[in-house]
Amino acid sequence: VQLQASGGGLVLDGGSLRLSCTASVRTFIDYRVGWFRQRIGAEREFVAAIGQTGAAILYADSVKGRFTISRDNAKSTAYLQMNSLKPEDTAKYYCAADAGALPSRHANAYDFWGQGTLVTVSS
Repeated sequence: VQLQASGGGLVLDGGSLRLSCTASVRTFIDYRVGWFRQRIGAEREFVAAIGQTGAAILYADSVKGRFTISRDNAKSTAYLQMNSLKPEDTAKYYCAADAGALPSRHANAYDFWGQGTLVTVSS
């Protein structure tokens, strides 16, 4: 499974971005998807995750109420809508996938990783 993350960029404090993660599979519904991020000098951290059908969703407390994860299984794509962005959201964002039903906060639960897309929030 290959994952392609896109949609990162430079945005002002309070702005919005939508990240996309497209998978090279026809049975995307078989995979749960997670978004993680890594700031410079920090460890990778969980952001959001969604189960196979989209019914089960998890968020990190730091993004709850600002970010929304979703998926379109017909397009083999998951999304991360990021609103009210803050400078501390600046990081490289990675999507990950695994053949599991329910979302997970743990990076080691995911077998496949995209290359990452950089989000920079300027104050």
